[in-house]
Amino acid sequence: MENLDSTIDSMENSRFSALYSGLIKELAATSKMSTLDITCLLCVYYKFVKFNGPSARQMKKSQFYQIFLVLFNVSNVQVIERTLLAITKDTKFVSPQAWIDLFDLYTTDDLDVRMRFAFDVYDTKGTGVIDREQVGVACGHFFSEGDDEDELVELKADMTEFIMKKFDVDKDGVISFEDYSSVVSQQPILVEFLGWLFPSNEEKDLMAHVINMDSLLNYTTPDKIKL
Repeated sequence: MENLDSTIDSMENSRFSALYSGLIKELAATSKMSTLDITCLLCVYYKFVKFNGPSARQMKKSQFYQIFLVLFNVSNVQVIERTLLAITKDTKFVSPQAWIDLFDLYTTDDLDVRMRFAFDVYDTKGTGVIDREQVGVACGHFFSEGDDEDELVELKADMTEFIMKKFDVDKDGVISFEDYSSVVSQQPILVEFLGWLFPSNEEKDLMAHVINMDSLLNYTTPDKIKL
């Protein structure tokens, strides 16, 4: 395998190849990302694992948190926890498969996949539906603390009521996945209706450059540059 990183010497490159070459082929067969994308992502993953000692084989959950804070600017612990739960059931480590699944999710244009993930994250009780209480808690994150308390209570109540009317399509008092998907299918911009879950375009650009995800980098050849 070609050495993709100048910080990894030939011996480390050989070790990386021995550990991940088979997995790279396996993942490339099912992922929409290119083999190069997957290789670069696993190279970053390998570096994180190295920090955990010579016998380590997986990324720690605490490292996963730091990536969200620094790369994706996500500080909501519940969102990170629910995202982690959506890609892996392991409570201590993030496997290389889960690592790739995360970026597959963040780079997909498949609305069905994005909706299923978003709903699972918002369904904080794991009941398969989102109730008024969950909507109210989510709405609380949209307002800044320190403002007039009575006004905040009123604003959150109004927003909760608006969202329930919009998304509780069958008017049974809860938002099911069917309710949610029927609304979002018509208005995809509402996929993140209870809070930000996916990287913005700017963050995806940063992610692409940091990780060298070739399929996300838009190169412009000199003859195509318009002044």
